[in-house]
Amino acid sequence: MQRITLADLNAVIARINRETNSPAQPYALNADGKHTAQPGCYHLSRAYGGYSLHRMSNESGGVRDVFGHGHMPARELYSCMHAFLAGMNAKEAA
Repeated sequence: MQRITLADLNAVIARINRETNSPAQPYALNADGKHTAQPGCYHLSRAYGGYSLHRMSNESGGVRDVFGHGHMPARELYSCMHAFLAGMNAKEAA
């Protein structure tokens, strides 16, 4: 079984952002040189030895856990994200 790396997780997240027309990065520099949140962006959260897929909810930096399971091992999140993509593709095909 191949190890799931941080690069693997970020590649799937980049694909999710592309397919949902979401911003690629959770924060961007504004004209004043300050970082501002990019609502709609899917991004990786790392804590407690695990990973979670978050989506930026508002311009204040609020996020939500997409799967509602908290932080999990990389392989589990990788599988969840691929299932998420498959669901999106199935919806488009219908």
